[in-house]
Amino acid sequence: MAFDSKGGGGSMSQINVTPLVDVMLVLLVIFMVTAPMLQQGVNVELPRADVGPLEGRDAPVVVSLTRGGEIFLNERSLSREQLVEELRGRAEATPDEPVYVRADESLPYGEVISVMGVIRSAGIKNVGMVTQLPSQGG
Repeated sequence: MAFDSKGGGGSMSQINVTPLVDVMLVLLVIFMVTAPMLQQGVNVELPRADVGPLEGRDAPVVVSLTRGGEIFLNERSLSREQLVEELRGRAEATPDEPVYVRADESLPYGEVISVMGVIRSAGIKNVGMVTQLPSQGG
């Protein structure tokens, strides 16, 4: 509660906003620190290429291949057979939807091409590769 500074001795009916501002600044700092930690995904080291980003839709379909040979469809781990079934359903629903492949750069070329063949056998006609610009850190 604030007091009148004119010497009248009565109390003023104004809210002191200083504690509210202090709490809001503390919450802002907490959210700024924790926000980068909330981003999760499949950790893949992408190869570098001197091309710009592709224009895309809101939620692209991404098949990720990890260094250990695991296959992920939009962060969900699948076997090759499950991948074919999932993509076959997507190909029937939206035949022109592109599928992007993110492969760890340490994977053998044949393994990446094999998975791309699995994607094509599911009926997907538009398959793209995801790379990282040389200026971006890995």
